[in-house]
Amino acid sequence: MTTGWAYHHWMELDTSGWSGEGEFTQRLIAALGNVSNVLFVKVEDAPATRADAGFSFISNELFVGFASATRVVRGRKLGFIPASTVVEDKLMTLTALESVLSATVDVGPPDYSDDGMLQYLRSERIVPAYQTRGYKLIELVRIYEARTESLVTNP
Repeated sequence: MTTGWAYHHWMELDTSGWSGEGEFTQRLIAALGNVSNVLFVKVEDAPATRADAGFSFISNELFVGFASATRVVRGRKLGFIPASTVVEDKLMTLTALESVLSATVDVGPPDYSDDGMLQYLRSERIVPAYQTRGYKLIELVRIYEARTESLVTNP
């Protein structure tokens, strides 16, 4: 696990489950490091990664943790017993992250997105030197929000 400095904030980066393959994955990590409300990113190889003579398929998953702010909500239990609850509000969502990444030149908009995931699919033809046949490199990257407990009650 490493911690990297990205202009004006620290982002924790866990690459222990990642082989390091994927140029687009590396660009995504660099772009996430510039987003101020991203606290940590965990990168893992997905089980679908495989290679054959004519193609190489790389699949990676990124789990992103967002910054949050806590606030105390005061109320009453049973209508008359004073009670307070600490609520943690996320400062960013996957939808907001999608907007930020779409505006980033090196990343662009995702190929698919829903409430729980952003998905990027990139492909390119690689022709190594002194070879007549190349291979197709396909990289699939999925970004998920890392789940944390969002509600803590004070005794």
